[in-house]
Amino acid sequence: MTDAWYDETLHSGWGQRFQVVRTLARVASPYQTVEVFESARHGRVLALDGAIQITEADEFVYQEMLAHVPLLAHGAAGRVLIIGAGDGGVLRRVLQHRGVERAVMVEIDGEVIRLSREFLPGIGGDAWTDPRAEVIVGDGIAYAAQAAVGSFDAVIVDSTDPAGPGEVLFTEAFYADCARLLTPEGLVVNQCGVPFMQPDELRDTSRLRARAFPHVSAYVAAVPTYVGGFMTLGIAAKAAGLGQVPVETIRARAAAAGILGQTRYWSPEVHAAAFQLPPYIAELLGLG
Repeated sequence: MTDAWYDETLHSGWGQRFQVVRTLARVASPYQTVEVFESARHGRVLALDGAIQITEADEFVYQEMLAHVPLLAHGAAGRVLIIGAGDGGVLRRVLQHRGVERAVMVEIDGEVIRLSREFLPGIGGDAWTDPRAEVIVGDGIAYAAQAAVGSFDAVIVDSTDPAGPGEVLFTEAFYADCARLLTPEGLVVNQCGVPFMQPDELRDTSRLRARAFPHVSAYVAAVPTYVGGFMTLGIAAKAAGLGQVPVETIRARAAAAGILGQTRYWSPEVHAAAFQLPPYIAELLGLG
C-alpha cells in the first residue's frame, strides 16, 4: 500500500479521492489523458482527464442500467448502436440479450479500448470477439451522420460529460441524426450527469432531444462512484410510454432475453422505479 491518492477533478469545490495501490497506465492520447490505476477500495479504476469513468467495484450499476433499461423498454431491439463506451461494459451487456443481432460500437479514442482490454479485461469480457459485435475506432458523430435511415433500433451513448471529446455528443445536430437513423419505434439513451451537481446537463440536453424526438424523459441510477446523488440517464423516443412499461412485461422480456437473474443492480422492479423521478430532478425536465 502506498500513501498516494488520486483526486478527482470533475466538480469545482467538491471532489473525491482514491487511495492508489499502483499506477498501471497513464497515456496522453490525441484526445485526452487516459489513466488506469489499482485502488485500495474500488479495484481497478479508469479515469479520463482527471474524471473517474469506471471502477471494477461498481461498474455493474451504470452498465446494467445504461444497457438493459433501453433494450427492455423497447422490447424488440435487434440492432444497437453504441457510441463511446470504450471500456466494453455496455457492449457486453447489450450482447447478453439473445435478440440482439448486431451491435456496433464506435469509440473515438483507441487508447481507451486498448488499455481497457489490457488492464480491465473483466469489464468487456468476451464481447470484443462476439461475432455480432463490430468495434470501430472512429468518430461517433460522423458515423451517426452517415448511417442509413432506420438502420438501428436503439442508440446508447456512453460518453464523458459535455466537454472535450464528448462535447459534440450533446448537440441538436447529433440528436437529429439519431432520430433519422432510428426505426419508427427507436430510442436513444445517454448519460446526463448527476443533477444535484450538474443540473444544466439534464435540462439543456433534454431540450435538445425534444427538438428531434416527441417523447423525452429520464431515469435514475445510484452509482457510488458518481458522487452527488442519483445519476440521470436521458431517454428520448419516437414511441410513447417507454417509461411506463408494466413490471410483468419487463420481467417477461428479460426472461426471453436471457438476463433475468443475471444482474446485480437491474431488476424488473428497479427498472420501473427508476422512471419515478424525485421532484428536484423532474423539474429539470419540465415534468413537475
